[in-house]
Amino acid sequence: IEVGFGNPTMPFLITMDVAVTGPPAWSTWPAAWDMEQAAGCPAVGGSYPQKNAEILSSQYGINLFLAGLLLTFAWAVHAVGISKSHLLSYLITLMLIQLLWMLWYLCRSCTQRRLIRDKDTHAGARWLKCGITLFAVITLILDSFKIGYYIDFSNCLSPTEGIFPVTHAVHTILQVYFLWCHAKDVIQSFKTLERFGVIHSVFTNLLLWTNGVLTESKHQLNEHKERLITLGFGNITIVLDDHAPQCNCTTTTLCSIFSQGIYYLYPFNIEYHILASTMLYVLWKNIGRKVEHHQQTKTPFKFHGITVGMIFGLIVLTSTIGIVVVYLIQIGGSKIKSELALTMFYLHAIFVLALMCTAGIVALLIYRLEDRSLDNSKNPARKLDAELLVGTAAGSWLLSWGSILAIICAQGHPKYTWYNLPYSVLVIIEKYIQNLFIIESIHREQEKVNEDIKTLRIVTISRGSTLSLSPLYKEIYNGRAARDSGDIPCLFKGSICGRENDAAGVAREETSQDNSLVMHSASDFSFYSRNSVTNNKRRILKNIAAFLFLCNLSLWIPPAFGCRPEYDNGLEEIVFGFEPWIIVVNLAMPFSIFYRMHSAASLFEVNCKT
Repeated sequence: IEVGFGNPTMPFLITMDVAVTGPPAWSTWPAAWDMEQAAGCPAVGGSYPQKNAEILSSQYGINLFLAGLLLTFAWAVHAVGISKSHLLSYLITLMLIQLLWMLWYLCRSCTQRRLIRDKDTHAGARWLKCGITLFAVITLILDSFKIGYYIDFSNCLSPTEGIFPVTHAVHTILQVYFLWCHAKDVIQSFKTLERFGVIHSVFTNLLLWTNGVLTESKHQLNEHKERLITLGFGNITIVLDDHAPQCNCTTTTLCSIFSQGIYYLYPFNIEYHILASTMLYVLWKNIGRKVEHHQQTKTPFKFHGITVGMIFGLIVLTSTIGIVVVYLIQIGGSKIKSELALTMFYLHAIFVLALMCTAGIVALLIYRLEDRSLDNSKNPARKLDAELLVGTAAGSWLLSWGSILAIICAQGHPKYTWYNLPYSVLVIIEKYIQNLFIIESIHREQEKVNEDIKTLRIVTISRGSTLSLSPLYKEIYNGRAARDSGDIPCLFKGSICGRENDAAGVAREETSQDNSLVMHSASDFSFYSRNSVTNNKRRILKNIAAFLFLCNLSLWIPPAFGCRPEYDNGLEEIVFGFEPWIIVVNLAMPFSIFYRMHSAASLFEVNCKT
């Protein structure tokens, strides 16, 4: 901003550079008005109650999900007249409907690409998109394995088992593209129709997740019975069915690779669908939402300053992978080997969980020593993160309390079962502490480092000389300009100070400069000491977040790849009965697995924001 005034002989020029934070509120209203007019409804006071549209779409999604869930259950228990082809036909139909809706949305967005659209800056983070892309790539490999499996067993499999992986592959590619481009959208046109389209996509992904969980669980149950027999639990005589094809494979080697490889890839497919459903749910919650326009602070991930946390976390990750490999090799070999494998797993898990509890307590203590306000603004993505943390943690808590009760009530106790008691207690405590740390971290306001004013420059030009009337930038940032000088700059009083060049003025200026130099030195020392303490706290918190991030990835690996002591322990089956306990494990384990991956994602965000 440049303002000039005064007579020609004594020009006076003021130059000010002031940062503008965010677009003005009026910059987006024409686009919003055009979008509302395109929808055929007025911008304010729409005739159709949008709250009712939200309720109607949510009920539609729930009924869609319940119908698919019942169909999945009927196939699992061999209900009369219901086969796997019926379930796959239902899922294929849902995916095709979602594909049509996504294509319609993408085409409409392409025609309106010049419009200024509202965006939710907190939704669809880049690291989350990268994660879901990685899982989608592995899901495409899984689909290719299923296609090869169908080709080898095509003589006795339904055509739907070949159509399903092809449709699912196309669905995966288009959905990842859709989430990359439109996960941040705040939809303001065709809101009623979009609510049904988005909620249909949410529950389609949930049903695909359920189907993956059931298929992977049935495979785990077949291996579980064989392991229990080696541990001496011979009274379990329930026969499990894996729905294997009733014909011979055309190429035995490829069939073995496909059938075994499919079950190692299912954990990634399961994570992909649950992440996609959460991102789509945030998109659904943002429909019709009024977004405040403000400058979003970028929070890139940096390895600098988290060396200690990364080193300890990588040690835990490496040791966990080794434990899982040994566990899968030893379990089921013999009774002695199985007991040693269980003991090894419990001791390692107890040590890791104890470290995680300690790290979480230290982080919470640091938060208690800080005086920083919480951000209570409405944010669907952040609210969903907190709800998922607590909700999915309930799965692990259910299994832990079941194990504790079984240990208390059991008649006989093998030695390895006693390690299950501290393990189950630590699982409950660790999730409780970690949830507190993550939820408080994502709700804390970030430190603002002078985002409002980038530069402030006031310059006077008088008879060829240039005098600076502005205080130092550091003084403006610390709010000390008026306090240190004890006076308001005369420019803002309406007087012109360029004529003060007499000797007395110069002497007073030198004296005031000397005094202010001492005051600035003392205040600078206190400022830098406070800044040093703050940086040390931030460094500790970043290392804790990095350590917990790698620990959660480590604890996700064992249950995702078949290392599940809740199955292999055997004590819970004796106390609760085989079928009841297996049902509990199959219901709770998917939530426990998802909790670890979701916690890792949340801790990654905490590390970036700290």
